Amino acid sequence: MPKNYELDNVDLRILELLMQDAKRPYTEVAKKVNVSQGTVHVRMAKMEEAGIIDKTSLRINYANLGYDITAFIGIYLEKSALYEKVLAKLKDIPEIVNIHYTTGNYSMFVKIHCRDTNHLKEVLHDKMQQVEGIERTETMISLEESLDRSLRLGIGSR
Repeated sequence: MPKNYELDNVDLRILELLMQDAKRPYTEVAKKVNVSQGTVHVRMAKMEEAGIIDKTSLRINYANLGYDITAFIGIYLEKSALYEKVLAKLKDIPEIVNIHYTTGNYSMFVKIHCRDTNHLKEVLHDKMQQVEGIERTETMISLEESLDRSLRLGIGSR
């Protein structure tokens, strides 16, 4: 399947339903989209092969697991040429869940989950700020996540 797979309204509807609840059975999706279960299965396989569907994952409530702090860290690199080297080191820090290469004030922007402020301090001081190539960091603690959703694909808006 080529990477330039053309999505149609059936594909978009299937994606919308499964983004709302990835555990929804294909039989239920098929009924709502008015196609067969086999069609849903084939369409999903084609979208995976085309790279449209990258992976499926669980959404975890980290606070219920004892990780009460979510923070975003802006990272200033000594030189942008150090990005790949720093990225490799940051991937080894388990508390980091997202890493972005950015424009603007920061070279990189990461999201982390920590148990408490002492754990956050440990991650910042003992792990992140010890990475060669990081000049300095700025930390923003999230007080509340008010929205976490998938992009609405908008059937017919393409």
